[in-house]
Amino acid sequence: MRLLSWNVAGLRAGPGPAGLGALGGDVICLQETRVTRVATFCKDSATPLAAEEGLSGLLARPGEAGAVGCYGDLGDFTPQELKALDSEGRAVITRHRIRTSAQRETTLTVINVYCPRADPQRPERAAYQAAFYRLLQGRAEALLTDGGHVVILGDINTSHRPIDHCEPGDPETFREHPGRRWLDGFLWPPDGQGLFVDTFRLLHPSQPYAFTCWRIDTGARLTNHGTRLDYILADRALALAELRDARILPEVPGSDHCPVLAELAATFLPAPRCPPLCTRHMPEFAGTQQKLSRFLVRVERGLGDAGAGGMSQGAKVGRAGAVRRGRHPRSGQGNLLSYFRVAQGRLGPGMDQATAGQGGQEPAQNALGCRTQEPAQNALGCRTQEPAQNALGCRTQEPAQNALGCRTQEPAHNALGQNGQEPAQDAPGQGGEEPAQDAPGPSDTVGHKEWVRSPLEEVAGAVGQTAGAQPSSLARWRAVLPGPAPPPHCPTHSEPCALRTVRKAGPNRGRRFYVCARPPGRPDDPRARCDFFRWASKGCP
Repeated sequence: MRLLSWNVAGLRAGPGPAGLGALGGDVICLQETRVTRVATFCKDSATPLAAEEGLSGLLARPGEAGAVGCYGDLGDFTPQELKALDSEGRAVITRHRIRTSAQRETTLTVINVYCPRADPQRPERAAYQAAFYRLLQGRAEALLTDGGHVVILGDINTSHRPIDHCEPGDPETFREHPGRRWLDGFLWPPDGQGLFVDTFRLLHPSQPYAFTCWRIDTGARLTNHGTRLDYILADRALALAELRDARILPEVPGSDHCPVLAELAATFLPAPRCPPLCTRHMPEFAGTQQKLSRFLVRVERGLGDAGAGGMSQGAKVGRAGAVRRGRHPRSGQGNLLSYFRVAQGRLGPGMDQATAGQGGQEPAQNALGCRTQEPAQNALGCRTQEPAQNALGCRTQEPAQNALGCRTQEPAHNALGQNGQEPAQDAPGQGGEEPAQDAPGPSDTVGHKEWVRSPLEEVAGAVGQTAGAQPSSLARWRAVLPGPAPPPHCPTHSEPCALRTVRKAGPNRGRRFYVCARPPGRPDDPRARCDFFRWASKGCP
């Protein structure tokens, strides 16, 4: 049999169904799925006898068929503590029937756990982790005492020995961690009394750099600068008699963790039916979920309803995705193409100019600068035939500009409020029969298609016009807005450095500094970052 554990950091972004099948595990225990915290996938050949959620038994219904049982002594915990420890959904237990290499049939209980992390910034989480470890140990030892074998696998969230950490630091301080002290008493060394065995270290006691978790934001996986947080812990009798292989699979991508695998000589004996906790019995996974269209359209219930057009129950969805109910579409919603259609009078010299508007008036332009057949609207959305006014309130023959700097065909008002034949001489771009010549022009005809500039281009054009033979408008904008200064280069690799911010509490919290942009690693690794460091000055980003 093959048992596999993997913290996928999101099931959808991780392996997917095809990836899980390629791993080849008979029982695959996943953590941090983002659907639930933990999930256990079993092949049909490893169908469990029973399944249960949680460690305390509070989530199991009294007398429910398919529960695992054997909860041990819970007297050290209050009901509130037990409820809090199981409220985060960090454990799923399955019990299987197996046949050992000695052809003896017995049971195997698989505990899939995602242990909490002891956050240094939150002291209460360290106490929560310690309580979770004690509850896990009590439940595992109770199951082992009841008979059969027990395997604990998952993200334990503690690196046991200095060899399991890339930066162990001081050995004495390292060993004083509460999680490591718990592992010292829980695991069986060759000369100890623990009931469970670290399967990987049993077969590879001195293999260095065997890590299962890396920081993604620093690219530490490239240099294998990480920790070993994922374990497969088997009871001592099972490990010594049946364990054949234990491996770490760092070549499998998809998460900040990698899978860990243990192979045993024993084989699974499938149960005749799945336990009640199996997702096969849940409505959302039992094949009763309807099509997505039932959540988006109103379903006609009953036959012969008015307007149904003789169709059967439910709305019919055509090939183009339109729902057909025998009703006419609502009026008032125009065709989307009308907002992007150019007036026919501007298409070419041979077109009929009479069709460009109605009553001899030019068609208005919409907010995108495109001509439509609809009359212009004012700021309140009401249709009006009043000509537009310029910034001085004068009517001119110059086409007015809308809010986006696009020219319309409505005449402007002069200072007397009358239509004058002579164009008013106002600010540039507002008066005169001929459009003002900016650099480039605000409106031009290229290939019989109108080209409209954005407001940013208008401003840049004005700057370029005033510059004359001066540098281009882009260069002038860069002179006004130079942007951030380029980062320094580290002397070892001559590469641009990365800007970081101090997050730890202290006098330097919030300060920014430059370090080598390469990922961290061992000092003898040429791919690792150098020791360059420089505080960012106050004027720098």
